[in-house]
Amino acid sequence: MRVLIVEDDVSVSHWISSKLHASGHSCKLVDNGEDALTLIKSEVFDVVLLDRILPKIDGIEVLNTLGSAPHPPVLILSANDQISDRIEGLQAGADDYLGKPFDFTELLLRLERLYHRTKKVASSNLIKIKDMMINLELHEVTRSGERIDLTNKEFKLLYVLAEHPGQTVTRSMLLEKAWGYQFDPQTNVLDVHLSKLRNKLDGNSKNPIIRTIRSVGYALG
Repeated sequence: MRVLIVEDDVSVSHWISSKLHASGHSCKLVDNGEDALTLIKSEVFDVVLLDRILPKIDGIEVLNTLGSAPHPPVLILSANDQISDRIEGLQAGADDYLGKPFDFTELLLRLERLYHRTKKVASSNLIKIKDMMINLELHEVTRSGERIDLTNKEFKLLYVLAEHPGQTVTRSMLLEKAWGYQFDPQTNVLDVHLSKLRNKLDGNSKNPIIRTIRSVGYALG
């Protein structure tokens, strides 16, 4: 998993991060709600661990701002653990709620359940985004009912983007997922393949389905 930890207590966030790293997961840490929103909108995470009481923007406001926009599942981790607090957090859009103090094993299990639940939903053989349909089993792509022939690499790039609809997928993540190892950041191999993919998917359409997020990466939808 790639976990975004939003926690203003540095000792707690670093402890959780070290435990998650030891369990084979990667983490990014921020200490306020404003930066959390920026990262959720600009990078891809599998799950977000969100404190309620935060500087600048609190956890509930973060959830309210995200609303129905595409975003990873969120687990609230908070000392505010009354029934009313849990209800408020879940109503705001949290996928799970765990009170402090907590046992790390339970936290890890809850995070992994959220991750696998999301992946199970995403593992359907058919993915529909706007007027585009991706058949993962047949490796077929259609847009407005017309079949589009893609190379294996183009299909892989499209699939990586389709795993995170509406979210920004960074260049480094596309390179790693599609080619399996790190490239020189200055390489243009990604640009070449994405240019061909865009031409096939968009053609002369006035509604391009792949968007460039300047200096960061790309988003689908």
